[in-house]
Amino acid sequence: MVTPKAHDGFQRALQAFQAGALEKARHEFKKCLRRQPNHLGALNLLGVVLLKLEQYTEAELYLRRASGIAASDVTLYNLGVALKALGRPEEALRCLTQASEINANVAETWNNRGAVLNDLNRFDEAIQSFDRAIAINGRYDEAFYNRGNALQRLARETEALAAYEAAIALNPRFARAWYGRGLIQSGQRNFEAAVRDFNNAVALKNNYAEALFGKGRALIELQKYDEALAAFDAILSFDTRLDHVWFWRAMMLDRLKRHGESAKSLAKVLEITPDYSFARGHLLHQQMLCCDWSQYGPLTSAIETDVAVGKKVVEPFGYQAITLSLANLKRSAEIYAAEIYPPPNVRLWSGERYTNPRIRLGYLSGEFRHHATSILMAGVFEAHDKSRFELFAYDNGWDDGSDLRRRMNSAFDHVVRIDALNDADAATRIRSDNIDILINMNGFFGLGRTGVFRFRPAPVQVNYLGFPGTIGVDTIDYLIGDRFVTPFDHAPFYTERIVQLPDSYQSNDEQRVISCRVTSRLEHGLPEHGFVFCCFNNSYKIVPEVFDVWMRLLRKVEGSVLWLFEGNPEAVANLRREAACRGVAGERLVFASHVPLPDHLARHRLADLFLDTLPYNAHTTASDALWAGLPLLTCLGSTFPGRVGASLLHAAGLSQLVTRSLDEYEALAQRLAEDAGMLAQIRRDLERNRDTCPLFDTKRTTRHLETAYLQMWNMVQQGHEAHGFAVPVQHS
Repeated sequence: MVTPKAHDGFQRALQAFQAGALEKARHEFKKCLRRQPNHLGALNLLGVVLLKLEQYTEAELYLRRASGIAASDVTLYNLGVALKALGRPEEALRCLTQASEINANVAETWNNRGAVLNDLNRFDEAIQSFDRAIAINGRYDEAFYNRGNALQRLARETEALAAYEAAIALNPRFARAWYGRGLIQSGQRNFEAAVRDFNNAVALKNNYAEALFGKGRALIELQKYDEALAAFDAILSFDTRLDHVWFWRAMMLDRLKRHGESAKSLAKVLEITPDYSFARGHLLHQQMLCCDWSQYGPLTSAIETDVAVGKKVVEPFGYQAITLSLANLKRSAEIYAAEIYPPPNVRLWSGERYTNPRIRLGYLSGEFRHHATSILMAGVFEAHDKSRFELFAYDNGWDDGSDLRRRMNSAFDHVVRIDALNDADAATRIRSDNIDILINMNGFFGLGRTGVFRFRPAPVQVNYLGFPGTIGVDTIDYLIGDRFVTPFDHAPFYTERIVQLPDSYQSNDEQRVISCRVTSRLEHGLPEHGFVFCCFNNSYKIVPEVFDVWMRLLRKVEGSVLWLFEGNPEAVANLRREAACRGVAGERLVFASHVPLPDHLARHRLADLFLDTLPYNAHTTASDALWAGLPLLTCLGSTFPGRVGASLLHAAGLSQLVTRSLDEYEALAQRLAEDAGMLAQIRRDLERNRDTCPLFDTKRTTRHLETAYLQMWNMVQQGHEAHGFAVPVQHS
């Protein structure tokens, strides 16, 4: 029986509740319950008040007391809501299911039951609950939204999009529905539409971090890096503890070549979350791009240890510049690939034998434009035997309108844009083309789509040229190398089977134009008579141990300078400071700015000797030097990227310039600087052999590639497992 005082107290509490005065209502309901502990109405409404105040633990306490007195559908519903908020979905589901059994005609109960099932990843059941809610109330925008979330998790994107659109049609101010729609648009690679949806969500909800983040990620895909950075900065203006936002801010600063700022953002990531996936490796890479070696020793040591024990600490591309361990490179690739490109549930090719009139080669790349990869490959595409091979370009980049792009457009039989397709749709398109051999030209580099290869859209899948190492997935059958970069005794360190070309693995375009414009050393800030050591490699490839050698050479060779590529202002300043620390005046480092490729090739003639880097050699830059007539001195490393110089020099007929230790490298560099006759003879040999050596014989390289492709194709046709092999010499 309710006492008069309890009754009066309940009425005061009820009035406060109805007026929205939640704190007063909470106080009055508690006073009522002190007078009458089992007042059912007070227990229930106090539970509701506490839910509204987000005091879920206390709400559960009072709602359980109420359910013990009379387990109504309303009480069980509210208790289920409290338990969901407390992260106890199994208990919440039991309460909401009981509520629906008591009264099956309450849309909110079915909707919240579905939301709990979403939390439990029971999406098909969740959809059934949302459908019950919508059947009761066809204008229930929240149920449509939640239904969209379940469908999205089931990868039923078209249905999810329709559900979000239904929610928006019912409630155009439903910010979360706009956000969900934006996620679907991003997943379908409709990035412009996604940005519009995220903008709508942000306009409707203040400080909507998730929508701003989604907008930033979509802008990245549109290559609008400044705008993406602004989106991430907008989030950090109201919440500085979001590690993933700091991480992607760092990635944008990298794209904008603001590497020092990028490193600071990554340091912030690690301050918040010391084991954030791959952040430590990215931090070191950004520092190396700036030639900031202040943490080089501790970071490299920690990364090597972490990779060996399987931690997600470094992405493979940057790691190649610091490690000497083939085993760790393989491990890092496997770790990264598993995280970034998880295997799908379906593989599209299931053993069919194609009967195409010509063998169909699919080259997949994001760099079919004026880019280093295409500079090397354009001649190969043109030289392919079109009577035997049908060429498909699967383009994840864009047409830059360059002469190089026009050459490639003419060389391919088909150019297919896949940049607007997700991995599954791109793979489906490739499968529908009955491609015999699909070549991954990127790996972990550039605008690659390694995720497409996980769907196995082709019988033979190949890793070639763009990434010098293993990709670490079981759906790529072969890695094309040569006896120098990928000796067969290195096979355990690759998930692919090794195929060795007989000369160098690296293709070259014999049509590369060298400018006829004559420039002087003085125009480039070089001494007119001093010896010019040169290295136009990217700054991240310069490591302290090799820089030490370079500085000793400058001290030993009077009047000499080191000519480097001007990557970014921070690198310039840091390298000059590091030189001064080693007793070399900073002005003896001269920096070359970016110029058009023909002019860049021509200016090599002003240098005397190209000094290679280690553990990551020059690749395209090495070929540039040799093509321009500049001798290259290398040191043979232990990994694929550290053995490229040896491969190129052997194919150019200059094996005497391959050393096997840094001591030998330093001694030979000094000897060449001091023996003008010896160096002049090497330059004459290079000039004489340039047009006949295997390195620059595009047709010869193409025939070797085709022989490799034919053997791969034959093995599939005969039902054999893929295995490694060496290609015999084929003359052009």
